[in-house]
Amino acid sequence: MKRVLIVILLFVIFLQTDSFAARTIKILAIGNSFSVDASEAYLDDLAKAAGVKMIIGNCNIGGCSLKRHSDIVKGDSALYAYRKIINGDSVLLLNRTLQFCLQDENWDYVTFQQVSHFSGMFDTYFPYIEELMNYVRKNSTNPNLKFALHQTWAYASNSTHSGFKNYNRDQQQMYSAIVNTVNKVSKKTGIRIIIPCGTAIQNGRRTSIGDNFCRDGFHLSLGLGRLTAAYTWFEIFTKKSALNNPFKPENVSYSESKIAKISAHSAVKQPNKVTIIKY
Repeated sequence: MKRVLIVILLFVIFLQTDSFAARTIKILAIGNSFSVDASEAYLDDLAKAAGVKMIIGNCNIGGCSLKRHSDIVKGDSALYAYRKIINGDSVLLLNRTLQFCLQDENWDYVTFQQVSHFSGMFDTYFPYIEELMNYVRKNSTNPNLKFALHQTWAYASNSTHSGFKNYNRDQQQMYSAIVNTVNKVSKKTGIRIIIPCGTAIQNGRRTSIGDNFCRDGFHLSLGLGRLTAAYTWFEIFTKKSALNNPFKPENVSYSESKIAKISAHSAVKQPNKVTIIKY
């Protein structure tokens, strides 16, 4: 009888552990308006539709490069707009330090990205991303924290962004530079997780939708563009297929949402090249 009671007690304890209970995925982005586009609009909706518990945080400074992020944390400056999303509830806190954001939750993942016009230029990442990684490790409350790289997207072909000149105002050149650079940064830093939003958007551009994923030539459109990026984040962090996710915002048609799903899913499968989507 004692043996049976011990077995039951151990089973109850096991049920209460993270290995068995429904786990909450906690993601913190250190970025700028591109991390806003990718993580703040629809990622929470996709998680809820799939029955996944998720907490999303975003430390945002518009147009912020890795160098500036590094300089800010060295001075412990309270310059971040920190948005936190839990189960559809969104709270925005202004004038926060990165340390505050890091210690507000026991984050599972922290993502980094370069400012868009430097995203395909390898030398602009160093030593700043490694300095940020060291800072995050020092201030994180999770010893098992993992890092991820957000592979951002190339500008629209008609973009008037001044930084487009870094890529001879050529979308394909910018896309290829971003993919190659992020892969090289991944290898040098040891960051194994890459969120291939750049490839997802490029996949979508090769469909009947065409080059219509940006609202101003570089930020994603509020519907289709942001949804495509959110599907990509969803697949990377949940390991669930976007193809089976039932969520669709009202401002995106069924056909567009289908293309967004396939574009993201194909990017996760083949992050380093464009997939021709037949739909």
